[in-house]
Amino acid sequence: MSSDLRNKTAEQILVIATKNTGKSAEIRGVLRDCPIVVKDLNDFGPIPQPVEDGETFEENAYKKASFTAKILGLPALADDSGLEVEALAGAPGVHSARYAGPGATDLENNAKLLQALSGKTDRKARFCCILSLAVPSGAALTYEAFCEGVILDSPRGSNGFGYDPLFLYPPVGRTFAEMGIEQKLSVSHRGHALRELRNEFEKVLQWLRLRQAEEQMRRGAGEMCVSNSHES
Repeated sequence: MSSDLRNKTAEQILVIATKNTGKSAEIRGVLRDCPIVVKDLNDFGPIPQPVEDGETFEENAYKKASFTAKILGLPALADDSGLEVEALAGAPGVHSARYAGPGATDLENNAKLLQALSGKTDRKARFCCILSLAVPSGAALTYEAFCEGVILDSPRGSNGFGYDPLFLYPPVGRTFAEMGIEQKLSVSHRGHALRELRNEFEKVLQWLRLRQAEEQMRRGAGEMCVSNSHES
């Protein structure tokens, strides 16, 4: 990222479409040098939540980002991520957050995963992350990344969230829950996707400004049509 970009005044607001403080902290950490004001859903009053009924991570990420952008009238960044376990034919996949049922806790989801893998020797798995950056008009940019690892027989570590205590990253011999946030972001699926976004942030800002200019032109044209109809 160029020094000119870092030195620009932070005037662009970007809403992270989540109330998950752990996920929000990870995203803020990677984007901290970008010239934007980062907020998440905890900075706003109650707003309805979209139904995450997409069949892919990309569908759900876009649903969350576009819905939030339209409701708040601001660019929104949503992440849909999950765990795909080879021996379970890719499960829990898009159902990762609710694997043990609606409203399930991380402990409950982890317990169900261990039960499903009981007696299985193939423990290969990967985390998948899709980022969707949407504006109120519905236009969006998409980023994708993966992280390969294995599922342990029992949890290790107290950091992170979700399946982090069970997901071992072999190159460093630690689970995500045994890593600090900086180390985790340096290797994780979400970290890779966020760095891809950050590394082309100058282009992203240009894209956002162009989309916002188009939205203002549409609003202006609409107001002009309303004014003309009143005059006639």
